[in-house]
Amino acid sequence: MLINSIQAEEQAILNLAYSVCAAARTAPKACGIDHMETAIITGDEKDRVAAEMRKIGESFGASGQFFIRDAGNVDASGAVVLIGVKYQPRGLNKKCSLCGFENCAACTHAGAVCVFTPLDLGIALGSAVSLVTDNRVDNRIMFTIGKAAAALGLLDEYKLIMGIPLSVSGKSPFFDRP
Repeated sequence: MLINSIQAEEQAILNLAYSVCAAARTAPKACGIDHMETAIITGDEKDRVAAEMRKIGESFGASGQFFIRDAGNVDASGAVVLIGVKYQPRGLNKKCSLCGFENCAACTHAGAVCVFTPLDLGIALGSAVSLVTDNRVDNRIMFTIGKAAAALGLLDEYKLIMGIPLSVSGKSPFFDRP
């Protein structure tokens, strides 16, 4: 059997994407409470996200061109890992108040976000992309992917989403961008 470089690289990206989901899941979380979801998109679903990114970019006019640029990066990737977290307080109430509210109920009532939600996401993203980098696969964290994924409802109630496109090519499509 002969496995050519394209087949090997596509398989490497998918294998790594599975491991990235595991790395995000096992990353430390505030209070040990896990409000995270991960997913891998390829093929038509990846194309759908790129199309939504272009639509969002066009809706912002000239100031949204970076969405369109990032959609081109999604097109150039073999897979995209989505990592999302729920807007859910940890129940520390007056012991915390880092969100600026008296307690978790006041935070939720105001439509604010528990401070630990983006912190958990950041730690998971760091764990995920360090694994990708250790495997010498090109990547970049993109909120633009997450915004499109949320608009399409890909992770249901997980609204704070980031995307990590993965690419194996002679030159990273994610840096030195116009």
